[in-house]
Amino acid sequence: MATTQTDTGRTNQKKRTRTAIVAAARDLIGTGGEVTMPLIARAALVSEATAYRYFPDLPSLISEALAGAWPSPAEALAPVADSTDPVERTAFACEFLLRGILARQGSVRAMISATITRPAAVSERPGIRFGLIDHALTPLEGTLGATDPDAFAQLKRDLAVVVSAEALFTLTDLCGLAPEDAVASAVRTATTLTQAAVRALA
Repeated sequence: MATTQTDTGRTNQKKRTRTAIVAAARDLIGTGGEVTMPLIARAALVSEATAYRYFPDLPSLISEALAGAWPSPAEALAPVADSTDPVERTAFACEFLLRGILARQGSVRAMISATITRPAAVSERPGIRFGLIDHALTPLEGTLGATDPDAFAQLKRDLAVVVSAEALFTLTDLCGLAPEDAVASAVRTATTLTQAAVRALA
């Protein structure tokens, strides 16, 4: 009986520790600042070694901490749900994603870094952009998607380059734009790409 109680106590303690680590990561991500394993461990009141016992690397921890943090594409695009204009919908999707990235940029940068150094870790990135792009372009499925599926697929690939954290950080870090200007620039580019595809249908 004593052994069973001890085992149960240890199991509960492990659950509490894991929960504390994930909660600390989520709180740190919410600040938009730098996200590292040492910072998360300190906030969770555990050692860095303990944090690594529960999560093998930072991306796996960030991935769990972000689970459910982003709404579904339909929920995200609810304000333009009644619009049949793919240009308006794409502009909204682009701005929505980039502002969400700015709010969580420390964790996004950490995930990108991990992907570059360990390509196998790409599966741990949420890939939010793809769902948003697909949903934004729904009005084109019966037109461009039906008449020229290759062009439709190319438009989605083009938008994936622009509607992205990589594009945002290029504009802020390398081009020196302020966050608001960077978002506006990316939205402009996404709009131009979509407008060109719509014009090609005429």
